[in-house]
Amino acid sequence: MANHKSSEKRARQELKRTLRNQQIKSTVKTWEKKLLTAAQTKATDAQELLKFYTAQIMKAVSKGVFKKETASRKLGRVTVQVNKSLGS
Repeated sequence: MANHKSSEKRARQELKRTLRNQQIKSTVKTWEKKLLTAAQTKATDAQELLKFYTAQIMKAVSKGVFKKETASRKLGRVTVQVNKSLGS
């Protein structure tokens, strides 16, 4: 356990950030699943879900949860799947 006041504060901050990061990652994964499900069922709103997924993952990048390269890779793979399923 922390012995100094500053290290106690750092431990508290780490807990807060860990919870925030887990929540953001969970949100991104949930929207990715919704998007892929919509793409597989050839839903008409898949393009709208793709826009929303893009916004969510880029928000995660701005918060420092994902690296820009990771987000780009995920987004590229999902976009290819959506476009392939919709025949675009």
